[in-house]
Amino acid sequence: MAKPRAVITGAAGFIGSHLAETLLDLGYSVVGIDNLLTGDIGNIAHLANRDFLFIKHDVTNYIYIDGPVDVVLHWASPASPIDYLELPIPTLKVGALGTHKALGLAKEKEARFVLASTSEVYGDPLEHPQRETYWGNVNPIGPRGVYDEAKRFAEAITTAYHRYHGLDVKIVRIFNTYGPRMRVNDGRAVPTFISQALSNQDLTVFGDGRQTRSFTYISDLVDGVVRLMHSDENEPVNIGNPEEMTLLEIAQTIIRMTGSRSRIVHGPLPVDDPKVRQPDITRARTLLGWEPKVPLEDGLARTIEYFRGKIRSVSC
Repeated sequence: MAKPRAVITGAAGFIGSHLAETLLDLGYSVVGIDNLLTGDIGNIAHLANRDFLFIKHDVTNYIYIDGPVDVVLHWASPASPIDYLELPIPTLKVGALGTHKALGLAKEKEARFVLASTSEVYGDPLEHPQRETYWGNVNPIGPRGVYDEAKRFAEAITTAYHRYHGLDVKIVRIFNTYGPRMRVNDGRAVPTFISQALSNQDLTVFGDGRQTRSFTYISDLVDGVVRLMHSDENEPVNIGNPEEMTLLEIAQTIIRMTGSRSRIVHGPLPVDDPKVRQPDITRARTLLGWEPKVPLEDGLARTIEYFRGKIRSVSC
């Protein structure tokens, strides 16, 4: 019996590389596609001797894959504010054109399609916690709008392919996720705080630090994605940790866990920065039997160890 075959766009990214590894462990043959704009070939180098094929390609152009495909997972996109503020046009293009091309591949191959959406579709939410039925509060012309609206469009075209073409689609709304293979200069809270703490630099907390986030460890997120992929659900599903904490609390926790001499300093709050972020995961619990399992400090310990190695190798 032939192995099931998965195509992952953005496979050299943080989440994409973990997805590739997990699907290989589950017996899939995996084709990974990435243009390496923000991805890192080092994230998938350890997969070279497995049933993994890497194709360097920009998915805003036509995607050609020879042979059968059972599932297409569209993960290609800059995902950090530092990236999409520097790469606004590529971010919009991969959300629109890239999603269109990935959907076209799934339609051609009669494959299941899984879209990496985001909690950012909720914008700076007026509903708390955020349920999948909430339409969001997004500024389309603000600096974050290039990412938020790209993902909102991606959800719209994915849903249109489901309704018009009958494509079997899954939409996962990802909340803040952390773990090994994030970049040292990623720009998101956890890798930035860890990098600063390990270097004994001041930790920069924007605003008063009372804005909240919900942090999910990478293995929990991937487990949720795989469960959704194998489900019959076609509506969006939040995958995230409902344990809410302030950015000031996460900064203080990282300083304590690293034994750092760093102090906390405050910077101006970025435009349209969400004040709250907490998923309602009722649908994930009910439909997928999923909820996060990795306690924050366990996940942070593994992530800190990874960053120690990265920073040590850079300084050597």
